[in-house]
This record gives sequence, C-alpha cells and structure tokens, in this order.
Amino acid sequence: MADPAVVELADRIRALLGGDGEIEERAMFGSRAFLSDARTLVAALKAGPLLGRVPPAPAAALITEPGVSRAVMGARTMSDNWLDVSPEAVADDAALMGWIDLAREDAEGA
Repeated sequence: MADPAVVELADRIRALLGGDGEIEERAMFGSRAFLSDARTLVAALKAGPLLGRVPPAPAAALITEPGVSRAVMGARTMSDNWLDVSPEAVADDAALMGWIDLAREDAEGA
C-alpha cells in the first residue's frame, strides 16, 4: 500500500502540472517521480518530502531556507543541486509550484 504522504503530494504535483503531456509519472523506490525527457524534475518521497533538482546557482541559496536540505538517498549524498524539501516548506500550492518551476528551469538548462 502506498504511503499516504506520497499519494497526497503526488496528487498535488499532478494537479499543478495540469496534465502536461510532456511529463511522465513513474513509481520509483516507493516514491512517485515526475520526469521530463527522462530526467527527474521532482518526486514525492516516502514520509512526505519533495525531492527536486534545481539549477546550481539558486541551490546554494535555497539550502539555507527552512525545511530545505541536500538530498540523501540511502548512504549516498546527492549532488549540490538535488534538494529535499520538507512538507511544511511546500504546504501551499504556490510554494510547491515554485519548486516545480525551478526543476523545469534546471531541466531546460541541461
């Protein structure tokens, strides 16, 4: 059975993306990942955090924000621009959309 926090966050992401035909949704390691051109934009992780890949320049400033930390997957610390965002930091849809927009900006710059 899916983690309710994953389901709720994934539902919110899906609604904000509004059926964007270029976004693929995929189950990955107990999470729901949203991909563009096979690159993960954001993912709803177990227990509720949002995983996002953002452009390197704002990542350094964003890591200082409350509820934001460098992403860790198992024993591996991810690169500087992969960030975990607490549920509190994306409690409203405007904040969540801001993270989605940053992830899209990173994907477009790749």
